Formats: sequence, structure tokens, C-alpha cells
Amino acid sequence: MTAQLNTLLRAACEHVCPVPPVAGAVSAVRRRVAAVLADWRVFPELVEDSLLVVSELVTNALLHACPPAVLRLSWIPDDGACTLRVEVTDAGAAFPVGGARADDPDEHGRGETIIHALATRHGIRVHPGGVTRWADLVAV
Repeated sequence: MTAQLNTLLRAACEHVCPVPPVAGAVSAVRRRVAAVLADWRVFPELVEDSLLVVSELVTNALLHACPPAVLRLSWIPDDGACTLRVEVTDAGAAFPVGGARADDPDEHGRGETIIHALATRHGIRVHPGGVTRWADLVAV
């Protein structure tokens, strides 16, 4: 029984939350994620990077995709390393329609670069009904 309990305690944690297409959604989701990561006792050095990745993926879904959007967090403890997977799924296309944005580059367009710099792995999965953008952050 003790071995089963220890296995369950080391099992992955998962949290899913909808991302409403409203003003203030990014900051609300970010606060919620911070609380979840604190509950999971995610390593402090990983929390700030995780919150920035969440902000970028959620902002991308709200600006470029079609609702509904959903955020999924997975915390996978393992011997020696732990992985936090951040996924945002939306009903939009894999790439924004219309090509490059004409917005001010000081205001937009750095999200992918930020995610690339912070995540160990990241990518896009296209599936029926939408697309999922994901990033793994690994702590050793």
C-alpha cells in the first residue's frame, strides 16, 4: 500500500482552464497558473519562466486564433528532472491568416523568440478542430 501511495504522489499533475476571449484574460490566467504552480510546489526557478511562456501562448491564442481556447498544464516529476508542459489549444489555423502583421515590432512579434529561449522543447500540433501550441520547461 505504501508503494502505491508513493507512486501516486509522484504521478503527474494536470490542470485545465478555459481562456475566455475577454479583456484581462491573460492576467487572470497568469494568476491562476501561479496559484496552481504553488500548489504543485513547482521549483521556484521554473515559475517565472513558466508564467512568461503561459502569457505568450495565451496572448497568441487570443490575438491570432479562434475561440474557444483552453490552457492545459502538466507537471511530470521524474527521477532527476521534472517537466512542466504548457499547452494552449484553440480553434484557429496553425499560422495566422494574412501573413506578417503590420503592428509595431516593439509591441508584437517576440513571443515565439521568448518561448524558444525559455523552453527546452516546443512545437505545434495541428488536429481536427484546431491547433495546440506547447512548450516544455524542464528543471533538473
